[in-house]
Amino acid sequence: MATPLPPSFTVPASSTETRRDPLLHQELPPLFPEKVTVSNFHKFLDWKHVLGLGLTPMIAIYGLFTTEIQTKTLIWSIIYYFATGLGITAGYHRLWAHRAYTAGPAMSFALALLGAGAVEGSIKWWSRGHRAHHRWTDTEKDPYSAHRGLFFSHLGWMLVKRPGWKIGHADVDDLNKSKMVQWQHKNYLALVLFMGFIFPTLVAGLGWGDWRGGYFFAAVARLVFVHHATFCVNSLAHWLGEGPFDDRHTPRDHFFTAFMTLGEGYHNFHHQFPQDYRNAIRFYQYDPTKWLIATCAFFGLATHLKTFPENEVRKGQLQMIEKKVMEKKTKLQWGTPISDLPILSFEDFEHACKNDNKKWILLEGVVYDVADFMAEHPGGEKYIKMGVGKDMTSAFNGGMYDHSNAARNLLSLMRVAVVEFGGEVEAQKKNPSVPVYGDHAKSE
Repeated sequence: MATPLPPSFTVPASSTETRRDPLLHQELPPLFPEKVTVSNFHKFLDWKHVLGLGLTPMIAIYGLFTTEIQTKTLIWSIIYYFATGLGITAGYHRLWAHRAYTAGPAMSFALALLGAGAVEGSIKWWSRGHRAHHRWTDTEKDPYSAHRGLFFSHLGWMLVKRPGWKIGHADVDDLNKSKMVQWQHKNYLALVLFMGFIFPTLVAGLGWGDWRGGYFFAAVARLVFVHHATFCVNSLAHWLGEGPFDDRHTPRDHFFTAFMTLGEGYHNFHHQFPQDYRNAIRFYQYDPTKWLIATCAFFGLATHLKTFPENEVRKGQLQMIEKKVMEKKTKLQWGTPISDLPILSFEDFEHACKNDNKKWILLEGVVYDVADFMAEHPGGEKYIKMGVGKDMTSAFNGGMYDHSNAARNLLSLMRVAVVEFGGEVEAQKKNPSVPVYGDHAKSE
């Protein structure tokens, strides 16, 4: 019978299908039960978010044109930007939404306060939406599905009110049992006012007398930058970059996104390994959130940092590399698959060469028609003629000349048949010295 083609030489059925590009727009059901028009659009807006996200940039721009920025205030604004941004990335995201590590009471309290200073909702509200995003990625129930557009996933999803059933379910029982989370949720409004606006203003005002700059720059302008930096995790991280671990969904890895989001830009990795406390797994990749968590762990403020085994991470990468290679292979000519070739007896092979003037040679059980190649053979035509009608396996594999991989690839286009019990396919055996057919192989 014909020798089956090894997995490394075949293209799995699934990979021959047209590859779905997750970045291409996929039609999702309408967001609202009725058509949105100019006359009724106001009914679908979440006005508290419209006003909050709309007024803060205007106030920041007004302050920029009316208030002189002091160096100390600028430095403080940058420091508080990183502090509150890390309150989201290290706190809301990696600690509470994904439980990627365990934080001690002091660290948890600090992250809860700083996260409130980012004014992006309470821990409970933010984490519930984010868990739904991971569970329902790119679907109708994804709160900020990338398939509804870049603007929607960045900002638009917060500006509208949609039916509750349009957002997928996510389990938050652990958050309901957390005293810290419940305390922050209950006192969220007061914490937002203090940490988002009063505290940064007080530092600049009491510290160096810049009350106006403290409010416009350290509070409001800083808040706008924190908002849109972290919003990029939902938008830019699903649009820019590559998918080295998975290409079925929109999350992407890119340095620019990582730079914009305090290390959250290696999003393809994150969606594959969400409970890993790292977003960037290599030392040279930008991930200040990871660095903060690792530093806190060094000083005993955080414990149980979760990492996925390198073996599993490498599997994901290699599977994607293999998939891309297989896709490229389908665009090349590899000749008729061995499994599809007709089967001849060795006597039929000899008869065709002697009586039908076939220019066939036998290599490793496969019959090749070299009629059109004889004159082009680099080693000379006479060596090809010597092999017609014969099993030239030993000669091909070093007895006469140890042929290259390029020679094997070229021969693949000349396959015409296989010979039953006609020879062993040496190149496809794990151990070429061990026969693969018949009773002899079993006895070995």
